[in-house]
Amino acid sequence: MSVQKTDLNLFRRLRPAEVCDAGLVRWAGGRLRRFVQSQSAEVCDAGPAFWEGESTMSFAGDVKTELCRGKLGDKSAAQAEACGVLLYCNRFTLDQVKIVTESPAFAKRLPGLFRKAFGLTFDEKGDPGTPGKRIFTIGDRAKLALLWEVCAFDPSDPAHHINFGLLEDGPCRVAFLRGAFLAGGSVTDPQKGYHLELATTHLRVSRELHTLLLELGYTPKETTRKANYITYFKQSEAIEDFLTAIGAPIAAMELMNAKAEKLLRNGVNRRVNCEAANVDKTVDAALEQRQAIQTLREAGTLDTLSPKLREAAALREAHPELSLAQLAALCDPPVTKSSLSHRLRKLIQLSQAGAGEGGV
Repeated sequence: MSVQKTDLNLFRRLRPAEVCDAGLVRWAGGRLRRFVQSQSAEVCDAGPAFWEGESTMSFAGDVKTELCRGKLGDKSAAQAEACGVLLYCNRFTLDQVKIVTESPAFAKRLPGLFRKAFGLTFDEKGDPGTPGKRIFTIGDRAKLALLWEVCAFDPSDPAHHINFGLLEDGPCRVAFLRGAFLAGGSVTDPQKGYHLELATTHLRVSRELHTLLLELGYTPKETTRKANYITYFKQSEAIEDFLTAIGAPIAAMELMNAKAEKLLRNGVNRRVNCEAANVDKTVDAALEQRQAIQTLREAGTLDTLSPKLREAAALREAHPELSLAQLAALCDPPVTKSSLSHRLRKLIQLSQAGAGEGGV
């Protein structure tokens, strides 16, 4: 069972305090672990590597590893996923198929995917155990003809397109998107920012993918980069939903976890900055008030003031570090913050005027 969009929305509505109480920061476990375990046995099969320690791969690599842990679907779903791979791989022409990947998990998945989808093998097959880029190629004419036939591509038309006949049901559409992401997709580490994209060299494919995503309820954007046509998301919630849909709920949760961390960190920073500013204001005000009191004392007018003003002056000199509210509570009897502020302002005015007055 996959994590549903409504379940993700429930997690998004958690307040920062609830996020902390749940122990979610940096996959500390608790409520989030139980949430995922309750939703998907396949997620639990991913093992503790997703929950403990730091991955040596990039975030995009982790996403592709998670996607490849899922089992291949039936033949129609396998064909849809393989067509997504072909349209978003490095090269797919009448003469050659060339797929280059740095993901060991994707390199391990590819041979089985093409066997199930088309009943064929690669002419050149990269070793998943070899570090660096793995290259898979098909150059045999008979194999290429079969790929073009199954994917309903027209050899006389150099512009590829998406064969929507393979994408009539939901699982096949999801499989196609998964294949496209595995071959030509990337996603930024959520600790750095929010960006997911799918890149292809085929203009018509990019436009048709945009239409497909709109039908599925997404709002992607489009751009070009050199010879590639890019379909991308910048909204974190759209990326979460997309990753969940194609089979990477743990990655989607990690993105939400990063958002929660940023929210908590920003909240703490705001509170610290606010408190620091308040302390600065208190210190500056207290210094001005003590200088005014000292001026009145040197002028010999401090003892001529009213008892309330003398009390305010004595308390400020005895407690220069206290705020107005704290100082007001020490008055006998206690007064309001506004009342004490008025008395201290009066002392400053008197010191500036150079003469003391007996009233408040």
